[in-house]
Amino acid sequence: MNNIEIKKIDNNNAPYELLLSADPSRENIGRYLKKGNCFAAFGGNNIIGIYILAGKNSNTLEIMNIAVMEDERGKGIGKLLIVDAIKRAKKEGAKKLIVGTGNSSISQLAFYQKCGFRISGIKKDFFIKNYKNLIFEDGIQCKDMIMLEVAL
Repeated sequence: MNNIEIKKIDNNNAPYELLLSADPSRENIGRYLKKGNCFAAFGGNNIIGIYILAGKNSNTLEIMNIAVMEDERGKGIGKLLIVDAIKRAKKEGAKKLIVGTGNSSISQLAFYQKCGFRISGIKKDFFIKNYKNLIFEDGIQCKDMIMLEVAL
C-alpha cells in the first residue's frame, strides 16, 4: 500500500468499468455521478480504487459506489477509501455517513461493519424495483438494500 494517493477526479473521467464491478447498472451510475463527487485511489498513474460521495441532506453524506480493482483487493485499499470518505464527510460537516449494499453482498456487509458501520435499515425490494436484470451473489438473489451508517 505504499504511495497510494486518493484525490478527487472529474466525474466525466470516472472509470465506468470499475464502477460497474460494484453496480451493474450504467444508468444508475450515471444518475449518482450527477449528484456526487468521484474520488480515486491511485497506485502510480493507475486508478486502483474509487468511490462516489454524495449529499443526502446537510447532515448526511452517502457513499454511492465503492470499488477496488480485482487484482488489488485484499490489500487494504477499500479501507483506505472508507477512511478517506469519513475524513471528507467530517470536513463537510456531516453528522453521519451512510452506505447501502445488497442483502446478498455478504463480504461487503462484513467489510462495512469492520469499518465501524452499523445496520440502520432495509429498503425492501430495492434491487427488484430499480434493476432490469436479476442479480445473484453467492447463490442468493439480491432483493433488498441493507443500509449501514457511521456517526461522525
